[in-house]
Amino acid sequence: MSEGKLAGKVALITGSSSGIGQGIAIRMAKDGADIVVNYSGHIEGAQETQQEIEALGRKAFIVRADVSKVAECQSLVQAGWDQFGKIDILVNNAGVEKGSDFVDVTEADYDLVLDVNLKGPFFTTQAFVKRVLAAKIPGRVINISSVHEDMVFPHFASYCASKGGIRMLMRDLAVELGPKNITVNNIAPGAIITPINKKLLDDKAKLDPLLANIPLGRMGSIDDVSALAAFLASDEAAYVTGSTYFVDGGLMRNYHEQ
Repeated sequence: MSEGKLAGKVALITGSSSGIGQGIAIRMAKDGADIVVNYSGHIEGAQETQQEIEALGRKAFIVRADVSKVAECQSLVQAGWDQFGKIDILVNNAGVEKGSDFVDVTEADYDLVLDVNLKGPFFTTQAFVKRVLAAKIPGRVINISSVHEDMVFPHFASYCASKGGIRMLMRDLAVELGPKNITVNNIAPGAIITPINKKLLDDKAKLDPLLANIPLGRMGSIDDVSALAAFLASDEAAYVTGSTYFVDGGLMRNYHEQ
């Protein structure tokens, strides 16, 4: 078993069956944490995450839960707590987006995006905080937000609203929960190479203008995000709360709407 800066810790990462969530789960396991792996749709990805974690000598426990439903947020935290006896770190990673002209947004699509991206983190964090307070242990909450908590994204109004909401929720909870020794921070990725971006990566006409907007001249990797998550989860970040960390290669500072 490897010893690392998260040795002895347990982390719950929502939506950890693929992409950034999977990367964070594996990185935190490399740093010594045991992991509650969450998925909603396809168990195969969650099993892949579990295998990677167990290959590192850490424990992984899979829980199916749809974070858009409050009862499932609560049962997810309960199941992880029952399995490991505690959860020290919560990463609210699960998220969706639906592109549409504002005038065409349906109530169903709005509800889906806000329920997964904002209601889910709200009530998963609530369930986590209740357990942490009862156990009288410190807690770390890390929300995977987006540059679009601050940067406009025309035709994705519901997504921007959800991420703007998660920015204010993080700031509010950092103040309310700080006296309880619970830190709350956001990670806001920009353009990251994930399976969901395959179409963009294969479309030079769209990719080149995007890269021209990024001062570092490249898209980010999942490792760029997971390394920061591991830091924020660790004791090295014990005095860090109430902040958003942009992982975007400088995109936020250089973006110009076409």
